[in-house]
Amino acid sequence: MLTASICTIGDEILIGQVTDTNSGNIARALEEAGIHVRSMISVGDAPDAIEDALQLELRRSSIVITTGGLGPTKDDITKAVLARLSGSKGYMEDPGQLEMVHKILKGRGLDVLPINLAQAQVPEKAQVIVNKLGTAPIMVFRSLLGNSTLYALPGVPHEAVGAIPAVLGDILAHFKPESIIHRNIMVYGIAESALSEKIAAWEDALPADMHLAYLPNTLTGIRLRLSSYGGDAGRLEAALEELKGLLGSLVYASEDSSLEVAIGKLLKESGETVSCAESCTGGEIAHLFTSVSGSSAYFLGSVTSYAVSVKEKVLGVPARVIEEHGVVSSEVAAAMAEGVRRLTGSTYSVATTGLAGPAGDEFNPVGTVWIGVSGPRGTRTVKYCYKNDRARNIERFAASALNFLRLYIENQL
Repeated sequence: MLTASICTIGDEILIGQVTDTNSGNIARALEEAGIHVRSMISVGDAPDAIEDALQLELRRSSIVITTGGLGPTKDDITKAVLARLSGSKGYMEDPGQLEMVHKILKGRGLDVLPINLAQAQVPEKAQVIVNKLGTAPIMVFRSLLGNSTLYALPGVPHEAVGAIPAVLGDILAHFKPESIIHRNIMVYGIAESALSEKIAAWEDALPADMHLAYLPNTLTGIRLRLSSYGGDAGRLEAALEELKGLLGSLVYASEDSSLEVAIGKLLKESGETVSCAESCTGGEIAHLFTSVSGSSAYFLGSVTSYAVSVKEKVLGVPARVIEEHGVVSSEVAAAMAEGVRRLTGSTYSVATTGLAGPAGDEFNPVGTVWIGVSGPRGTRTVKYCYKNDRARNIERFAASALNFLRLYIENQL
């Protein structure tokens, strides 16, 4: 398997002043081309640190890609390190990049200074891919520490992204990557540790060229990514179907998706609609629904009934139900779901009432939520208790409500 390492260079990344987007963009392009990214590192503007990091990665991977440290100022020292690492005795002027320096600076109405012209100077053992978006060249160093190749890209994000096609073209001209295939399924309703135990035997039986990754997210559950490195798609699909059979209704999508998208597909296919009544989630569920393009075809509306008076006057929750059972209760969740369904005329509805925090009450601890769903075949409720901060609790409440609604609709259909 052809492997690559990515190294971003610059103090601004290490101190959090600049967010590294280059590594992600480069990694995605490499994986799509069949090149497995084995590591990503960041180092500061210190020659020894840069050289030590690059030597380590060159021993690990056939390809190393760096970004940053190629500008015209004194803190841009990557070129000097690469000259030393490659054994270059001097520098040479690249005519293609020199022409680009003149073109770019004159196009901006700027004077061409000696410091700018110096950017067209590269270590003598470098091969140059002309950077058409900036003044710093893209440099290629071959046969470093044996058989590894290093590509030095500028750190400016649009220049680094712009360099990717040319770099990939060069890689494919000199290497033969194997296929890398990724497939995803989305799971909700089980903890990551319990999921791991549930599928342990299946995972242990995977062939050596396949790997399963667990990618949890508060709002979407757990994305399981099954990857095949150099294998064939048929065996991967067969293994994935076996996994889906083990997980059953825990699986809500066969691609990287979300609960609101999955529910939208169910409703579109059946020509049915949904509404929601929210208390503790404060409109989060409605926000998730309406973030999906085309949701107006099935999402009718929402009532954020935060106050008791709104629950009673708008949703029609009987005052005696609240007095007898409390606002955070199965009975109130059911009445809210039925009330908003009646109000909007939707096929299905979902409602939430709970305590996101920071305080609970004498009957319910912080993190308690009652969820109600209603449809043509009746109303159901469920209670969950989470132990997170307020913001995370609201996300968990909303996601759990969507999943409860999904299961209800699937059973109805």
